[in-house]
Amino acid sequence: MSVKFQQETIRTTGVKAEDLTPKDLVHKVGERLTGGDTHTGYLAAYLKQLQTNPLRTKMLTSGVLSALQEFIASWLAHDVSKHGHYFSSRVPKMALYGMFISAPLGHVLIGILQKIFAGRSSLKAKVLQILVSNLIIAPIQNSVYLVSMAIIAGARTFHQVRATVRAGFMPVMKVSWVTSPVALAFAQYFLPEHTWVPFFNIVAFVIGTYVNTHTKKKRLEALRRQYDQRRGGPPPPGSEYGRRDY
Repeated sequence: MSVKFQQETIRTTGVKAEDLTPKDLVHKVGERLTGGDTHTGYLAAYLKQLQTNPLRTKMLTSGVLSALQEFIASWLAHDVSKHGHYFSSRVPKMALYGMFISAPLGHVLIGILQKIFAGRSSLKAKVLQILVSNLIIAPIQNSVYLVSMAIIAGARTFHQVRATVRAGFMPVMKVSWVTSPVALAFAQYFLPEHTWVPFFNIVAFVIGTYVNTHTKKKRLEALRRQYDQRRGGPPPPGSEYGRRDY
């Protein structure tokens, strides 16, 4: 009876927590979140969709996250639309950007990156993969992102779009160069390849929400200063500080 109890204990607990290294702990958390080999985790259904309908699932994920990013950033920055609420016309536009531009582009570029380094698991290959991602893939994705954001914000001429890209390219690239190696290294060690694009979308969602909020606050402050200079006093509550919905 004691032997049976011991076997059941070993079978249910596996290995003691104190015997696990930090890498083992992170790996087990990754397996729990992604479902591991048996797809029994919390995201099993999502992962199944990623495998059976990868592009469609990535498009829906990116669309929801992009729209949510815009809404949360507007709420955090107190940036109301001309109708007095946080759900501006930029929210559905961001959803369309996420679905039809960001997700397909990421699907293709990350797919190419994975094919190039398929079967190569050495440290040299992983470092080279990070370099290719940061020096080739990230500039392409960030350039497309800035062009899309300029058009969503109201840019209609080539000069306006180019000015937006030139002003924002290096700041965005600096953020990518800091965060992308960490995110890619984590994905290399702990995540199945078919979950990379959604994982990078989540990372981009967190960073993008922060950057978007900061940008909105700076724009609102500049518009308030312009209003004060023209009117000679603070604007009334709820008034528009400039054209925000296009």
